[in-house]
Amino acid sequence: MARKLNLIVAACNNMGIGIDGRLPWRFKQDMAFFKKITTTTEDNSKKNMVVMGKRTWFSIPPKFRPLPDRINVVLSTQLQEAPDGAHLASSLSQAVSLAETLNADQIFIIGGASVYKEAMESDFPCRIYLTRIFHDYQCDTFLPEIDLQRFTKISDRLNVPVEEYEENGIKFCIEVFDKNV
Repeated sequence: MARKLNLIVAACNNMGIGIDGRLPWRFKQDMAFFKKITTTTEDNSKKNMVVMGKRTWFSIPPKFRPLPDRINVVLSTQLQEAPDGAHLASSLSQAVSLAETLNADQIFIIGGASVYKEAMESDFPCRIYLTRIFHDYQCDTFLPEIDLQRFTKISDRLNVPVEEYEENGIKFCIEVFDKNV
């Protein structure tokens, strides 16, 4: 059976996810959710894998790279060698194969837009954890549209126990979508 891809992303009202290579917002509760879900494994002897594009890797401040307690994989066809603390894959399929080789538990796609798009359009089973921020931010990078013919919104109260969050006067919630198989 094909490995399931978990996409984790935050987007504002216009589905923007970034500007100038960084997040336009900072919510402690969302960051805590991201860390918890990407580090919690079903098998305690394994680590989860986070897969990201090259620009996403370089958007993480150096002191936080690689993301701790996770197997970090950078997708790039241009990089000649893996960044310090990460593995390099030239395609999403190669990253999934690496998950087998490195005995990863779950696979999390953490950006950017083209990697999300490839995962959403792939034949791999997918679950999307979307932090929907009810606010307008200026963005230059956007989440591809979630095709509701291919994805169904579900309730995942095991991983997402809270209905709605609020921080700095801005509300957000976490929605979960599963790809129809």
